Amino acid sequence: MGPLRHSPGPGERRLLLPTLLLALLLLLAPSPGHATRVVYKVAEEQPPNTLIGSLAADYGFPDVGHLYKLEVGAPYLRVDGKTGDIFTTETSIDREGLRECQNQLPGEPCILEFEVSITDLVQNGSPRLLEGQIEVQDINDNTPNFASPVITLPIPENTNIGSLFSIPVASDRDAGPNGVASYELQVGPEAQELFGLQVAEDQEGKQPQLIVMGNLDRERLDSYDLTIKVQDGGNPPRASSALLRVTVLDTNDNAPKFERPSYEAELSENSPIGHSVIQVKANDSDQGANAEIDYTFHQAPEVVRRLLRLDRNTGLITVQGPVDREDLSTLRFSVLAKDRGTNPKSARAQVVVTVKDMNDNAPTIEIRGIGLVTHQDGMANISEDVAEETAVALVQVSDRDEGENAAVTCVVAGDVPFQLRQASETGSDSKKKYFLQTTTPLDYEKVKDYTIEIVAVDSGNPPLSSTNSLKVQVVDVNDNAPVFTQSVTEVAFPENNKPGEVVAEVTASDADSGSNAELVYSLEPEPAAKGLFTISPETGEIRVKTSLDREQRESYELKVVAADRGSPSLQGTATVLVNVLDCNDNDPKFMLSGYNFSVMENMPALSPVGMVTVIDGDKGENNARVQLTVEQDNGDFVIQNGTGTILSSLSFDREQQSTYTFQLKAVDGGVPPRSAYVGVTINVLDENDNAPFITAPSNTSHRLLTPQTRLGETVSQVTAEDIDSGVNAELTYSIAGGNPYGLFQIGSHSGAITLEKEIERRHHGLHRLVVKVSDRGKPPRYGTALVHLYVNETLANRTLLETLLGHSLDTPLDIDIAGDPEYERSKQRGNILFGVVAGVVAVALLIALAVLVRYCRQREAKSGYQAGKKETKDLYAPKPSSKVSKGNKSKGKKSKSPKPVKPVEDEDETGLQKSLKFNLMSDAPGDSPRIHLPLNYPPGSPDLGRHYRSNSPLPSIQLQPQSPSASKKHQVVQELPPANTFVGTGDTTSTGSEQYSDYSYRTNPPKYPSKQVGQPLRLSTPQPPPHPYHGAIWTEVWE
Repeated sequence: MGPLRHSPGPGERRLLLPTLLLALLLLLAPSPGHATRVVYKVAEEQPPNTLIGSLAADYGFPDVGHLYKLEVGAPYLRVDGKTGDIFTTETSIDREGLRECQNQLPGEPCILEFEVSITDLVQNGSPRLLEGQIEVQDINDNTPNFASPVITLPIPENTNIGSLFSIPVASDRDAGPNGVASYELQVGPEAQELFGLQVAEDQEGKQPQLIVMGNLDRERLDSYDLTIKVQDGGNPPRASSALLRVTVLDTNDNAPKFERPSYEAELSENSPIGHSVIQVKANDSDQGANAEIDYTFHQAPEVVRRLLRLDRNTGLITVQGPVDREDLSTLRFSVLAKDRGTNPKSARAQVVVTVKDMNDNAPTIEIRGIGLVTHQDGMANISEDVAEETAVALVQVSDRDEGENAAVTCVVAGDVPFQLRQASETGSDSKKKYFLQTTTPLDYEKVKDYTIEIVAVDSGNPPLSSTNSLKVQVVDVNDNAPVFTQSVTEVAFPENNKPGEVVAEVTASDADSGSNAELVYSLEPEPAAKGLFTISPETGEIRVKTSLDREQRESYELKVVAADRGSPSLQGTATVLVNVLDCNDNDPKFMLSGYNFSVMENMPALSPVGMVTVIDGDKGENNARVQLTVEQDNGDFVIQNGTGTILSSLSFDREQQSTYTFQLKAVDGGVPPRSAYVGVTINVLDENDNAPFITAPSNTSHRLLTPQTRLGETVSQVTAEDIDSGVNAELTYSIAGGNPYGLFQIGSHSGAITLEKEIERRHHGLHRLVVKVSDRGKPPRYGTALVHLYVNETLANRTLLETLLGHSLDTPLDIDIAGDPEYERSKQRGNILFGVVAGVVAVALLIALAVLVRYCRQREAKSGYQAGKKETKDLYAPKPSSKVSKGNKSKGKKSKSPKPVKPVEDEDETGLQKSLKFNLMSDAPGDSPRIHLPLNYPPGSPDLGRHYRSNSPLPSIQLQPQSPSASKKHQVVQELPPANTFVGTGDTTSTGSEQYSDYSYRTNPPKYPSKQVGQPLRLSTPQPPPHPYHGAIWTEVWE
């Protein structure tokens, strides 16, 4: 015999326990889903406020500044508005009681759907819809039960040992492991060896079967009472039992047999009552009552018994109640065929009836609030300042049909600024969610409310449709700023007004309503106008608080602000320009209290010397014609009215007048006119138009310098003046010539000449120093002085000194006069004498040698005399040569009076003498300059004519012969200059004089009263001296 019960063994229990514990730990764990769909698993029957999951923590949704709202899922769920945490409520989640989990096939999960909207409170954007599912996990909260506490099982007698008889199965509302797990048969002693239990498993679950283990004898005992126990697989397990009463029957050999093991049929929903669904048929090989078959439902659900009718005799299944696919789409049940024998036999067949959909359901439109937008009595209130695409409602459209009958199209009817946007991509064709959102900005001032009609149409044939409407009330916000009638208002207002006068009045309007349209006026003046104007807050009337002065400010810009009383308040602005009209209440005014101008002298007449600016605080005709005149006008200055430029009528000469003073008068064009005065001072600036003037020493003066003079001692002092001023009068002194030995040095600023070297014998005699005195003007001007220093022990030979002085004045400045010229000449004469003596001795020696030779030859001739040979007559006679003697005589004459050596010309183009400019006097305009030379002059005079022809920068000298001997020798008489003032032009470093002539050196004429500096001088030819030798130096001119 086999085992009496089937239950999990100890090993199976040990393996099952850890699995159940792990399942319990994972019950609350969230499952990942779609980006907008979240899935959690939770065990049923959890206590209230049990955390199912956190949207922010588990799926990364924001946890700050957002509002979470449960849209679908009540009353089983609630959501924390800030964190998105999902909790259970007081209504327990019973998996077996959920409508969504009814009529599920084995193994299908139980899903509880929910929806949560997320609204960004910071940006006030459109809400986001999250769709989620909660898989309700089954717990062992139901006990398995048999359909009846007493189960009657008839078994024919003489049943073969090992025969199986099915026992009605027990049912358990739990699923999976918590469902029916095992059956156990409990028997008494009398039946222990007759019956056993075997559990078979098929697609419908576990099927308990009673095994006949012994021979049954109805006559001995016609019934047996057994106990059958059923237990689920929960932890802890649940169990129940029923009385199994076995009735021993007479023998019925054959059981009915269905033509097919299972039947399938389709049934259109809404089929009429009596409509045939399917007919099942079974056959029995027995005869008589044992072959007559009765058909009954076997373990069919209540809904099947309510909707379908099974004909007991024919097996025809017909409709006996309204069939709605939306309530039940599939009917699963078994049909039992039992014969009518004494010991009836039976057979089972599975029947599946699929309910076919008909388009009998119109779409359903559900409109509800979303996020911060709430609905009440079919009306939603929304502010007019919401952004475009703001969701005002969540529209859910569903159709209980399926397939094409459930494909719904949803639109917004009418011309309203709203449209539908799909809220979720996870919806099916039969169930869709849309956001009803705005398409354009709302404006309360234009439209205050909208009635939105939503139409949904399915795709059935014929199509069904439905409508639903929502009234949207636009709430006014303060979104319109006050607007002025004129953005800029310009007002002309006279100066010198009375305080409190009305300047202008402004008005503004506001398109809003209520307090949003109540306006308050205020002023925001520029800083210069602060405190000068006031405005009425109610009327916008602007008044002036004080008297205005156009000369202080001729215009004011006032910013007028109109603010409404909304929250937050909005403002509108306008600008009021107040132009102050002018009155002639101001005198003309010069920019300065006095004007000082500095001008250069020698400017041409009618040159501008300065410019004055006069202003008048008034404007318009009161200052448009300001006339300027020169007061105390003596004709020296005029003024231009248009420009205010002062012109001079004369050329300035600072040395004559350095300052001019006068007054200017300005008269405006007002009525009556006003005037003003100002003093003007013209300062004449110096120009370097005067050369330095040598005051000491004179060119004809001299000073004795003894050989005992100490080094560094001042031997002479040069002083000069310059009538210019400033740097033009700052003088510098330098020795330009006449200092070949470097004996002397002059102070560049003091003009003091000092001895720098010891005096030697060769230094004795007259030294002529050419001193150049320059100013610092641009360009500089200079004057030249001759300083004569006579180096000697005494002044005993004054005649010689005067001769030397005269010679110095006649000698060009580029020729140095320094020391005793006879000292060098004596050295030259000594050398010449030595050469002559040496030559004479050499000649004498040659002559003597010749005589000796001749003498020796004569002696030889005499000692070797040849007869008949003619003696030369003139053998010893010298040859006369008059030309040779004449030539020797001429040479001797010239050696006595050697011709003056022609000085070597200076190769430097910038030499001192070449840079000098001389103005020669002529007899008449246009005549070539010349030097008049007297014909009678003593012999021994220097050859000045030859000198002038060779070295002088002057033009060629025209000699006027007065005697026949003039072609051979001429005497030149030059007057000594009475003064030593040489004036240079300043453009070179020449030490020459512009006024050097063949007659005299003239000093600069005095500058005043007539000004001649810088102009060419035209000098008349001087009269010859009364005596040909008066004050003259005799000079030989050799041709």
